Amino acid sequence: MEQDLLGISAALAERLRAALGDIVLTGAEMAEYCRDWHGDVQSGAVAVLRPRDTAEVSAAVRATAELGLGIIPQGGRTGLVLGGVPDAPAGQVVLTLERMTRIRQIDADDFSAVIESGVVLEAFKDEAAKQGLFFPLALGAQGSCQIGGNVSTNAGGVNVLRYGMTRELVLGLEVVLPDGSVFDGLSSLRKDNRGIDLKQLFIGAEGTLGVITAVSVKLLPQPEHVATALLALNSLPDAIELYRRARRQCCDLMSAFEFMPPLAFQLAQEGIPDLQLPIAPEHPAYALVEISGSGLVDIDDLMARFLEAAMEDGLVVDGVVAQSQAQAKNIWLIREGMNEGQAKRGKHMRTDISVPLSRLADFVAEAEAAVLAEMPGAICVSYGHVGDGNVHLNVLPDPSLGQDSFDAQILKSKKIVNAVLDRFNGSISAEHGIGRLKKLDFEQRLPETRRRLLLAIKNAIDPRWTMNPGCQIDRT
Repeated sequence: MEQDLLGISAALAERLRAALGDIVLTGAEMAEYCRDWHGDVQSGAVAVLRPRDTAEVSAAVRATAELGLGIIPQGGRTGLVLGGVPDAPAGQVVLTLERMTRIRQIDADDFSAVIESGVVLEAFKDEAAKQGLFFPLALGAQGSCQIGGNVSTNAGGVNVLRYGMTRELVLGLEVVLPDGSVFDGLSSLRKDNRGIDLKQLFIGAEGTLGVITAVSVKLLPQPEHVATALLALNSLPDAIELYRRARRQCCDLMSAFEFMPPLAFQLAQEGIPDLQLPIAPEHPAYALVEISGSGLVDIDDLMARFLEAAMEDGLVVDGVVAQSQAQAKNIWLIREGMNEGQAKRGKHMRTDISVPLSRLADFVAEAEAAVLAEMPGAICVSYGHVGDGNVHLNVLPDPSLGQDSFDAQILKSKKIVNAVLDRFNGSISAEHGIGRLKKLDFEQRLPETRRRLLLAIKNAIDPRWTMNPGCQIDRT
C-alpha cells in the first residue's frame, strides 16, 4: 500500500513538473519544508513548489487544484502551531513564498511600502530604516520569519502594546485565490470605507482562503530615542501594578512591557551560553520596559523620572537602564534567548494564551498551582506581554520520565492549563494562530453561530477545500 502511494505521488509530481517546470522540488530536498520549527513533527508532500512571482503562484494553484491536491502555503517556517506543515503527504503540496523577496516600493512621503510575501521581516525593517522609517512589528524570529506568514497568522510580538497586531499595520493585500485568480487590493489608503474590507478576511486566515503574495503596510518615523530598562520586582502582581503606572505616566510612548520569571536568565544562558546578565537573577519577578519617541520628547528623562518614583514607592527593587544600543540588545536577548533555552531542554508544552489584564496575575498563579498539583516534577515557565494580557505559560515535564509518560504529561498539562483558562474566559491563541496543533481545542470552544459564519466564508471562497486543508477548522 505504501509503495502504491509512493508511486502515485511520484506520478503527480511529474505532472506538476510538466505543467510548472523548474519551480517544482521533489526528493530529499523537500525535508526541510515538511517539518515544524522545533523539529517535533516531520511529514512529507507530493512536491514543494517555489514560485518566483505572482503569475507563477497563480499557475501553481491552478495546476495543483486540477490534480485534486491540497495546497499548504508556507512562509519562513517559524510558526508554532503546525499551520504550514503538511499532514497528508500523498495528497498535498507545499507552496513556499521564499523566492518572492522583492520590496516593490518604499514611499517615504506616504509612509507606506509594498513588499512581497517572502521578504524576511528583519531585512524589510533594515531597508525601511535606511530611509528613516520604522516598521514596528517585532518578533524573536524576525531574522527568519516572512511578511506573508506574519500577515497570514496576524502575528503579535513585543510591540503590540503600542502599535497593535499585524492586522493594524496592513493597508492592502494581493492574494491568489483558490481558483488561481488574483485579488488585487494593494491600496495604501488609510481611509477607504467602500463596503466590506475584504483584506481582513485573509489576515489571520493562515492560508485557508488564499495565498498572500504581496502586502501594503504602514510605516512610521524611525524612533530617534529609545530607553530600555530591566527591572526586578517582588511579584507578578507588582509587575501588573507597575504596568498600570507606566501606562498612565509614559502613555503612548511605551512600546513594550514584558514580564519574566527568574528562571528566564538560566534558560537564556542555556540558549545563548555567552550571554552576559546585567542584573542578578535572584528576585521573584522581572519586567522589561521600553519607551521610545522622536523629536522634542526627552525619553531618557521620562524613564528616569518614572523609575525614580517607582523605586521610592518600593515597586521596583532593583534595575538597570541600557546606556547604549548594544546594552539594550543584550537585555532583549534575555527575553529571546529563553525560548532557545526551553527548546534545548527538549519537547515541552507551549501555550500562547490571553486573559483580561486585570486577571493575568491570578491566572498565572492558579494555572501554575494546578499543573504542579498534578505534576509535581514539572517546571512551569510563565512569561509574556503584560500590556495585552498575553502570557506564554509553558510546562517542561519531569526529565526523568520515560518518553511515553513524557508525552502524556505534555497532553495532561495542556488540558489542565486550558481548563483554568476557560474559567478566566481567556483565549487559547493570543498571537500564534490555530494551525493544526490547536484545531481540536479551537473547535471544542467554537460557538455554533461563529462556526456557521466561518464555514460559510470558507465554502464561498474555497468550495473544494484545497487551501491549507486540515488547518484551523474541518468541514464538519
